[in-house]
Amino acid sequence: MSNGKYLDLSFAATEAEASLGIAQLSRGLAAQGLPAHKAGDVKIALAEAINNVVEHAYADITPAQVQVRCRLHQNWLEILISDTGNPLPGFRVPDGIPAALGATRDDLPEGGFGWFLIHELTSDIRYRRDNGSNRLSLRFDFPETT
Repeated sequence: MSNGKYLDLSFAATEAEASLGIAQLSRGLAAQGLPAHKAGDVKIALAEAINNVVEHAYADITPAQVQVRCRLHQNWLEILISDTGNPLPGFRVPDGIPAALGATRDDLPEGGFGWFLIHELTSDIRYRRDNGSNRLSLRFDFPETT
């Protein structure tokens, strides 16, 4: 793993295909040596980011493909998610401030926690829009334990 391992996957930007893709990526990363203590964090952040692509990047337009490239090294993982959907608002990663909680259970918001989770679970997030393509990079650091 010192030179890094790659895992590439492409799938249609639909809920069903995204769910299958996330599961396949999680299994592939585990097989390539992703530390077990990071697997849950990676799966949650990956699911939130890919579901954002499905729900928001392709909102009101015909869904196309989502491409995911994972690069796993001994002490870090970088995931690049690419799509041709709508850009992120303002062409930047949202701040990740969680939605305000209501006073009662019925007042709880349905969403608004995805970017907060992504920010909390990753070491670095980068986004750029390049030639009609969104490119979101998520990095996870896991220093070697002794």
